[in-house]
Amino acid sequence: MKTIPLLIDGNFANSDANQFINITNPANNELIGKAPCTTELEIDSAVDSAKRAFESWKEVPAPERARVMMNYQMLLKKHHDEIAEILSKETGKTFADAKGDVWRGIEVVEQAANVCSMMMGETAENVARGIDTYSYIQPLGVCLGITPFNFPAMIPLWMFPMAIACGNTFVLKPSEQDPFTPTRLAELFIEAGAPKGVLNVVHGGKEQVNQLLNHQDIKAVSFVGSVPVGQHIYKTATDNMKRAQCFAGAKNHSVIMPDANKAQVLNNLVGSSVGAAGQRCMAISVAVFVGTTQDWIPELVELLKEVKPGLWDDKEAGYGPLISPEAKKRVLTLIQQGKEQGANCLLDGSNFSVAGYEEGNWVGPTLFADVTEDMAIYQQEIFGPVLCCVSVDTLEDAIALVNRNPFGNGTSIFTASGAAARKYQHEIEVGQVGINVPIPVPLPFFSFTGWKNSFYGDLHAYGKQAVRFYTETKTITARWFEDDIPTGPNMTINLR
Repeated sequence: MKTIPLLIDGNFANSDANQFINITNPANNELIGKAPCTTELEIDSAVDSAKRAFESWKEVPAPERARVMMNYQMLLKKHHDEIAEILSKETGKTFADAKGDVWRGIEVVEQAANVCSMMMGETAENVARGIDTYSYIQPLGVCLGITPFNFPAMIPLWMFPMAIACGNTFVLKPSEQDPFTPTRLAELFIEAGAPKGVLNVVHGGKEQVNQLLNHQDIKAVSFVGSVPVGQHIYKTATDNMKRAQCFAGAKNHSVIMPDANKAQVLNNLVGSSVGAAGQRCMAISVAVFVGTTQDWIPELVELLKEVKPGLWDDKEAGYGPLISPEAKKRVLTLIQQGKEQGANCLLDGSNFSVAGYEEGNWVGPTLFADVTEDMAIYQQEIFGPVLCCVSVDTLEDAIALVNRNPFGNGTSIFTASGAAARKYQHEIEVGQVGINVPIPVPLPFFSFTGWKNSFYGDLHAYGKQAVRFYTETKTITARWFEDDIPTGPNMTINLR
């Protein structure tokens, strides 16, 4: 068992905390470590360190900051499998899924290494006689990231590399449920050449988060997690005059048209619904069968029956356990509610377990048919390996169903019709749309763009929007006088 250290001012050290949060192995709930509830003094020290480091880091030329990111991505690639194994053991993810988690984070670091071109301003000559206007992109200061348990590599790497590449400094508060992976990411960042204080890492729960949100020296907050926490963080941050981007809940629909390729549809539904035990904010949790495609549901059940949860190093395992007993209890409660409210449970994974690991947080693949909008399993984000099937008559009905949902994180349509696909992508009120792609998570040169109750804020994660989120624009209007240019008073707002 290991106590997770803090990273403050370039040094890893144990906290002086007298309260700790247990870290358990989701496969059997055995204790594997403890995360400190960072003290108030230590949090202040972390923010003060970041504030001091900002004064020199913001003056480092953008190409030099980019080289730190280039070094970092090389180290991440070198240690890719090592990080994935750490991640698997603390989250329960299969090794293949963990490697995907790490790799999608590396892609963002590669984009951060391209920061020079994204920090370019604009210029216009002779906007008035002898007057030029140009703009610079400049960093904000100390930024904060609060990350969830489900992607302990990818989501921290969404945040601090982009913020730091833009010239800011950063305080990271990773999930207390799986902090080993973010700690290893921080170690490699220091090895890549980051100066002390540029990245600081603290741990804890609600009390520590609230102290950070109320700290006057933090200028911007990025959060990924649940709806109620996201709402609280967004309100608290903005009430304290901070920028905030808060990625919250989801209820992602996949619409299946009659002309779609059946084998491709069914295989994609299986992977996108129960992969990672359904603990993805972009998981497909509702399949909307249009017209006769509802006849495909029995075959979908048979495919789901073949998926078996298992240990992280079991190459036959489709996915691992849920993160905690509390998460399992919530999923089982929603499954039971689905049965009680009249949904047809065609496959029930409530009683699944793995031999020798019966104390783990296991839930088998579960599928409901005849789900309606008033049911809890439709209204709530289950965050487990549960797929709800809804049947509608037309594409118009499917679009109306998805648009009525309060979430707008992601959606997809499977069809062979370009006209149907274009109609869907144009009319759907969701931020990220896949066409014959089940989980449309954009690559890092675009941005992650959830809508409606899936996102609170104005500017999204990674890509160009992240650069705008982590920077301010300074616009300069300049004139250099010559002897023959009149300099008498100008009593109007017009330039001349």
